[in-house]
Amino acid sequence: MENNLFIYNTLTRQKQLFKPINEGRVGMYVCGPTVYGDPHLGHARPAITFDVLFRYLRFLGYKVRYVRNITDVGHLEHDADEGEDKIAKKARLEQLEPMEVAQFFTNRYHDAMRALNVLPPSIEPHATGHIIEQEKLVEQIIDNGYAYVSHGSVYFDTEAYNRDHRYGILSGRNLDETRDASRQLDGVGEKRNQADFSLWKAAQPEHIMRWPSPWSDGFPGWHCECTAMGRKYLGEEFDIHGGGMDLVFPHHECEIAQAVAAQGKPMVRYWMHNNMITINGQKMGKSLGNFITLEQFFTGEHPTLNQPYSPMTVRFFILQAHYRGTVDFSNDALLAAQKAYERIIDAWHRLQALQAASPAGPPCAAASPAGSPCAAASPAGSPCAAASPAGSPCAAASPDGSPCGDSVAATIAALRGRCADAMNDDLNTAQVIATLFDACRLINQAHDGNLALSDDNINELKSLFGDYLFDILGIRDDAAGGDNIDLTPYRKAVDLLLELRLNAKRNKDWATGDLIRDRLNEAGFSVKDTKDGFEWKLQ
Repeated sequence: MENNLFIYNTLTRQKQLFKPINEGRVGMYVCGPTVYGDPHLGHARPAITFDVLFRYLRFLGYKVRYVRNITDVGHLEHDADEGEDKIAKKARLEQLEPMEVAQFFTNRYHDAMRALNVLPPSIEPHATGHIIEQEKLVEQIIDNGYAYVSHGSVYFDTEAYNRDHRYGILSGRNLDETRDASRQLDGVGEKRNQADFSLWKAAQPEHIMRWPSPWSDGFPGWHCECTAMGRKYLGEEFDIHGGGMDLVFPHHECEIAQAVAAQGKPMVRYWMHNNMITINGQKMGKSLGNFITLEQFFTGEHPTLNQPYSPMTVRFFILQAHYRGTVDFSNDALLAAQKAYERIIDAWHRLQALQAASPAGPPCAAASPAGSPCAAASPAGSPCAAASPAGSPCAAASPDGSPCGDSVAATIAALRGRCADAMNDDLNTAQVIATLFDACRLINQAHDGNLALSDDNINELKSLFGDYLFDILGIRDDAAGGDNIDLTPYRKAVDLLLELRLNAKRNKDWATGDLIRDRLNEAGFSVKDTKDGFEWKLQ
């Protein structure tokens, strides 16, 4: 299967043509959440980024196995080798079982992902369901001489590994720098070197979550789960591993070392990482008072938010930036994203209502008062294509530069080509959105009577939006409703009211016309009079 998809590989630090290991099939693993709190913006960005990749690979015709894990054990505070398990701590504070905490926040995460229109992965394994696989991984690393047992815990021997391979290949760090950057931690005496990391931790008496192992009753180190579960569901080698940029070191660096130490070869071909999210220029954090959960964004119930922002506004805003660029959330930026989302959806609604021009219709009506074809462009009155060898828009004939005649089809085809080029250029969703807004201009010109579109033109535009806005970018038309609800009767009822208002105005019954408009406004509808009748939308 041929494709022109280039993706930025963090490992090689360059864009590379994507070539899957197995023809027509893609194995993709993305690090999911540690479920001890409500999902926030930091969870939304990787979920949306790799949802778009998942969607686009399937659009290209690949059969994709997408694995996204749930971390429900082993992730200690501060991403360290000592301290309390994040979920166990939450359970202790709330006086709950750890699995109650994990299940509750897993459900909350799933609810938020559905709201953001993030597709579920093919497989969603939990760390606690794969203790045996993680223990087997640790045994292999010990047997190969790259790990040691200390006081019932097992640590990865970075010195031994670095002699035979290279620790730091993903992050660009060397082992000396890693040692210097490591914090002095309680219990570091169990390690041979400061940079060594835990593969298995012996549980302290008060530790609730524990499993038997050849070394002690304990629990796996945080880095083990992704290596073990990725290998189980995608094989010893698979195509793509994704996550946030904050996971490059230590998490993904440790994953690479574990895989090579266990099986003698790397597991992943392409490493992809989305950039961070800031809020008003600051890193998001509870201590700064700018930590905002997704639910708070959706409800507006946070002191820094001026209003609620719909899930599609959040998704649209994230996709307006390239996934490797920083995204800064602010009320102004979100409000701009909301308006942009509404404009593109309004254009989609207008497209649904467009009627094709008659075959004899003028290609450049706005340019020629008499309706003659491109008279200003060609003294002989020849069509646009003849006036422009490249089939470009009749700029000379049309003051707004809109295409006319046969060039409309070429313009729409060019828009599709630009969308494909943007997606193939490392998922440049920002450029896709910009191109779709160019398509919106065509739609609005046709709506205003300044451009004639054929049935084929209209269908091609619908196909363009269907493929790129809805199927690939995953934007949802909120006005269309969800959960498979048929809103046709609702729309017909609003249309009926506005037709009654139109008839009232024709009969100069201004009071009735104003009453219908005012009541609809009070109910949340925005009504706009047009030369052909009316338009409406939810405010």
